[in-house]
Amino acid sequence: MSYYKLLCHYWSQPCIRTDAYTLSKLSTNNVVSIDIRSQENDIYNTIIWGSPVLYLKMQNSVLFRTAPRYSGRLIQRPFILNQARFDGTTFANRPIMSALTDAIKRDHSVLNEYYEKIVGTDDLDTQTRYQNLFTWELARHSIGEELVVYPAFEKHLGAKGKEMADKDREDHQKVKNVLYKFQSMKAQDPEFLKTFQDLFKDLKEHIKDEENNDLPALERQLDSDSSDGYARSFERTKLFVPTRSHPTAPDKPPFETVAGLMAAPLDKLMDVFRKFP
Repeated sequence: MSYYKLLCHYWSQPCIRTDAYTLSKLSTNNVVSIDIRSQENDIYNTIIWGSPVLYLKMQNSVLFRTAPRYSGRLIQRPFILNQARFDGTTFANRPIMSALTDAIKRDHSVLNEYYEKIVGTDDLDTQTRYQNLFTWELARHSIGEELVVYPAFEKHLGAKGKEMADKDREDHQKVKNVLYKFQSMKAQDPEFLKTFQDLFKDLKEHIKDEENNDLPALERQLDSDSSDGYARSFERTKLFVPTRSHPTAPDKPPFETVAGLMAAPLDKLMDVFRKFP
């Protein structure tokens, strides 16, 4: 897997081509930090905290499109990003995944990466750090889906969409219950890895059904602008939701929104004292 990390200028243009030379000349005003990971043809990125420092380490050029400029504050921003070698083909006619599916699959790929980090080492400190990061990612991802994606199933797919959403919420509840137990375990606990592997087994089944059945059914009902809008809403929602599992909280809006806004500040405060990679 190739790995690049860069700090990009916050452009308002819908699409630009850039490279190391161009980025080195950019102003450091309005910058955001993003991770870009490439694994064969599956492209995904993780937004991390903004910083006024321009740092770049990359081997390939990138094509990227940003969300609209946010006036007045520097915060985490959702990106829709595609990496490609620049061969003269325009961004518009490259075969790319629908935006909402792309955003969700990015998260799934990141969760799988963190899973491998935990089960692939015997170092307790590394396991603890990735335990916290996995919990942080999955908690936000799950609530983002429940607040944005599952209501979209119900809106665009009628009775079938409601059936899909109800099943996905049941899947989430099962995972949340185990995540709630796992997030408080110590890495030296004899049941630590078994609990995590059981959790991820259930999660993988849910992911498989979601990617192969639910999302394609929804995307067939959406035009590109609608899919893009849902993707942006999904990414924005994750900025304001809890970062730990709360299995007794509501799993539908508007009550989940209210509960999330109440729980999120405490979760994020406690995250300051937790270890992360």
